[in-house]
Amino acid sequence: MTAVRSTARALLSCAVLTACGAEATPGAGPSRPAWAEPAAYTYTLTSSEGERALIGTFRVTVRDGEVARATGLDADSRRVVSQSPDAIPTLADLLAELDQARHDHADVVKVQYAKDGHPLRIEVDWDERAVDDEARYVISAYKPRN
Repeated sequence: MTAVRSTARALLSCAVLTACGAEATPGAGPSRPAWAEPAAYTYTLTSSEGERALIGTFRVTVRDGEVARATGLDADSRRVVSQSPDAIPTLADLLAELDQARHDHADVVKVQYAKDGHPLRIEVDWDERAVDDEARYVISAYKPRN
């Protein structure tokens, strides 16, 4: 009975989010739109949910596939930048986490893409029965650089 409810809930979520330009899949799902990470770009990341080190809002500059600079925009993110600067992800890192969640059949995997294919929002809940294992990433102010 639980499997039937979970499947129905997942299908309903998928239908609702697909109508909004998003994709929601339990575990493995459709591949993401074609998007190639540019050599340089900036974006703002708001990372929330769960008991994780990467919490807060960050302004991120990426060059050659690596985070070149990260600025914390709130107290939580400033702490992360000063204590764990390597924890700040590129968009490719976030997409790799999304792919891993699908591969590992996380209970909830939701993603919304921009028209150009870069992610706008990623939500993962590895185990719906567990507390604080969720991750939510909101990507804004994305700007490719020359």
